[in-house]
Parts: sequence; structure tokens; C-alpha cells
Amino acid sequence: MNDARLPSMSLTEALILDLLRARDRYGLELVEASAGRLKRGSIYVTLARMETKGFVESWQEDRPPGAIGLPRRLYRATDYGLKVHDAYQLLREALALKPAEAR
Repeated sequence: MNDARLPSMSLTEALILDLLRARDRYGLELVEASAGRLKRGSIYVTLARMETKGFVESWQEDRPPGAIGLPRRLYRATDYGLKVHDAYQLLREALALKPAEAR
């Protein structure tokens, strides 16, 4: 048996990957697209944790010369993040079955 730790994924992380599956987004775009399920105060902490796990990657937007304000960060789901997401989705569905349905 392999002693490597299996990746963990919270429901919040799964939601973020669902939202990133279609296209790259900014953090506050994710909050808006989540219909109230994600909060402004925690989105960037969660995205940083997901980047450490390898579930997402980010980069700063290119700013035109003379632009005002800080550059924003765009986030993209990684292939690894989507594979872990899909595996956890299958696991959640399997564990939600009643014994009679699992046959």
C-alpha cells in the first residue's frame, strides 16, 4: 500500500472548481457567480490554499500603461484539480447511495 497522502477537497473547493471549469475568473467574479455560497472575506484564502494543493493556478492580469489601481489575479482550474474534483464527486455520489441502491 502506498503511504502517500490522498488529496482532500472541501465542498467550497469543489464549488470553486465547478465555477472555474468553464473559464478563468477573478476572485470576486467567483463570489458573484456563486449566488451567495462564496464570501468575499474567505475567497482569496481558499484560492491560496487551492493553489498550494495544485488545484488552481493564478497570474496577474496585464495592465495597460497608465491604468489605475492594483492588477487583479485570474484563476484557472488545473487538470489535476479537475481530476481530484471528479473523483470526489464520484465518491460523494457512491456514499450517498442507500444499501439497496448500491447493488
